[in-house]
Amino acid sequence: MKRKLMFALCVSSFFTPIYAQKQMKSDALVFKNTYAIDAHDSKKDIIAKAVHIIPADKQYEALKDEFIAFIHFGPNTFTKMEWGSGTEDPKIFDLKNLDTDQWCAAMKAAGMKKVIFTAKHHDGFVLWQSRYTKHGIMSTGFQQGQGDILRDLSQSCEKYGLKLGVYLSPADLYQIENEKGLYGNQSAYTDRTIPEKASGTPFKDKRTFRYKVDDYNAYFLNQLFELLTEYGPIHEVWFDGAHPKTKGGQKYNYAAWRDLISNLAPKAVVFGKEDIRWCGNESGNTRSTEWNVIPFDADPFQMEGFRDLTDEDLGSREKLYSAKFLHYQQAETNTSIREGWFYRDDVYQKVRSADDVFDIYERSVGGNSTFLLNIPPNREGRFSDEDVNVLHAVGERITLGYKNNLLTGSNLDKSLLDNNDKTTKVFPGETGELIVSLPHPVKLNRLVIQEAVHSSGERIEQHALDIWKDGKWHQVATATNVGYKRILRFPAQETDRIRLRVLASRATPVLASLGAYYVPTRPPQLDIARDTAGKVSIYPAKSEFGWKPHHEDILKNLNNAFEIYYTEDGTMPSAASQKYSGAFESKGKLIKALAMDKDGAKGAIAQKEMGIPKQGWNLVAASSNLDGKNGREAFDERADSYWQSKATGPVQELVIDLGTAYSIAAFSYTPQRKNAEGMMQSGKLSVSLDGTHWEDADSFEFGNLINDPSTRTYRLKNVKNARFVKVESTVIAGKSQSLAIAELDFFTP
Repeated sequence: MKRKLMFALCVSSFFTPIYAQKQMKSDALVFKNTYAIDAHDSKKDIIAKAVHIIPADKQYEALKDEFIAFIHFGPNTFTKMEWGSGTEDPKIFDLKNLDTDQWCAAMKAAGMKKVIFTAKHHDGFVLWQSRYTKHGIMSTGFQQGQGDILRDLSQSCEKYGLKLGVYLSPADLYQIENEKGLYGNQSAYTDRTIPEKASGTPFKDKRTFRYKVDDYNAYFLNQLFELLTEYGPIHEVWFDGAHPKTKGGQKYNYAAWRDLISNLAPKAVVFGKEDIRWCGNESGNTRSTEWNVIPFDADPFQMEGFRDLTDEDLGSREKLYSAKFLHYQQAETNTSIREGWFYRDDVYQKVRSADDVFDIYERSVGGNSTFLLNIPPNREGRFSDEDVNVLHAVGERITLGYKNNLLTGSNLDKSLLDNNDKTTKVFPGETGELIVSLPHPVKLNRLVIQEAVHSSGERIEQHALDIWKDGKWHQVATATNVGYKRILRFPAQETDRIRLRVLASRATPVLASLGAYYVPTRPPQLDIARDTAGKVSIYPAKSEFGWKPHHEDILKNLNNAFEIYYTEDGTMPSAASQKYSGAFESKGKLIKALAMDKDGAKGAIAQKEMGIPKQGWNLVAASSNLDGKNGREAFDERADSYWQSKATGPVQELVIDLGTAYSIAAFSYTPQRKNAEGMMQSGKLSVSLDGTHWEDADSFEFGNLINDPSTRTYRLKNVKNARFVKVESTVIAGKSQSLAIAELDFFTP
């Protein structure tokens, strides 16, 4: 009891009341969004200004959204392109059904708070009933040309409690390629009234605005007016820097856009401009140190263009010292759940795993940025099932992991536990420590720290977390800045005391909240493979997501400690089975394996039927080799490599010497999965003992390979003795003239 009382006294004396914050303020400095750097400012002055920069109210609300969605939908969904040409017939957008309720239900289940809809992409095709173009949904068969996807989404957002944002691409290839296009038409800059008169339903909003702009900027402003006045509250306007062609030297008049947005949607943050910036990549990668107070060479509220900030260091002291302005511009980490921004298919287009998305969530939201995840609807107007399953799994993990603050009931001041960002606590100095004593030991693997950035700016530069174990402190995690939110991740620990140390800061830290959590780890799915030397390896299945990978070790990030157990006789593995410690030789016919963590949680069972070992195999003959694709690649124990013949016809063959004679009962064919070419729809297997005299073993057929390019196994009607095997195609899917084989396997009875 005395020990816990001592720690309680330590904590209570550690903090000073919030009024102390006001006492610390310089008389000359107030908290605001931007500071100019004067020529006579010292380094100390510059840091003092940086500390007094806070997010605008709308920025802070956007920060609290944390996890948001992006929707890319349009002609590219049907053409399977990432960039349209602008010359597409609108009827290519052959939408028959639409279920925006399904979108919003899935996003809500994931824990998302806002969705940004691509109302117009670079092709210029609009997905709402615009009065200023016919290049859009009004010229399609969807709902007889009367459909308005943005309106449906707006209604669904209201139903599910989601905020709505819009992406209106500044680039417009239709307006470029169209003979009467407005983009870069060299029109004069004249005074224009926005919205301009147009046929169609009169505007309910009777406000008008005057701007001196050219034809294209007037067109853009007219469309902005529609989006910002007719679809309910808009919370984010998203711009990118895409400028696909410079026809006529078209300039974007962002000053006019900014003014219109501020009048029509004053609570909307603007991405790509002064409010929110791109994190520097589209892969979900995050900086280890992400400051949102960053230097500018000019006043951001007067700037027209904003360059992409891709450097690893944006806001260190050294960077601030060379600034002309300091400004709060928060980061947004954006990536897609699928390879590419638009839906292509459910077979070849890879989808991020729930592990991957959850990892990005913790790194981005817990790294002082917002996580923007794109989910592209399919050609049925819905999110594909795989995407929905991932969203639900991620939402469940967020809820399960971050629902209960384990520091509740500790001696920690209630102001850090009340989920009220208006109550904050101030450290007595720029460095120090906070010791939290718990009434009983708890298991934890996450610490969430939030600074009071809305009232006191970004201050902490370096910090560490210790846990009390075996009579002493053990450091388990370190990081640099905190900002809006920092999630410290570390292997699970059991303790009744933690210590947060602030090692360096720009001014006395002010905390908004502190929480400890246990996020359950999940044993990974496994892969089983054998090399050409006959050694079997068992390892965590790697995501095949290859589009702009973020090059992060997901398992390491999620602190997933586990052991692998396996059997070689087809029985179910358990903790009593053989523990995997490295590649091994096996004569087993069916290997099964599972991963199990130290708490006994089990992963999914992986299994692999083992074929004839390939170390003695040799290539005898191949029809031909396309682009150096050697026939040996059809049996190199690597599914990512493949043999492919030249396009000389549907009848192609591969002949292999197995090295010794075997009784063959079955074989499997793995197609190459990089594209839909070369899928062996039907064929025949021939066998020989001497390589000269051949016997037809069986004919076979594999269905739906293009849509499902998975490994297929065929059981022979009769067991055949053979040393030499010949696999011959008779029909190649899609009327292809070239055969491809990623892997062949042969099985004994």
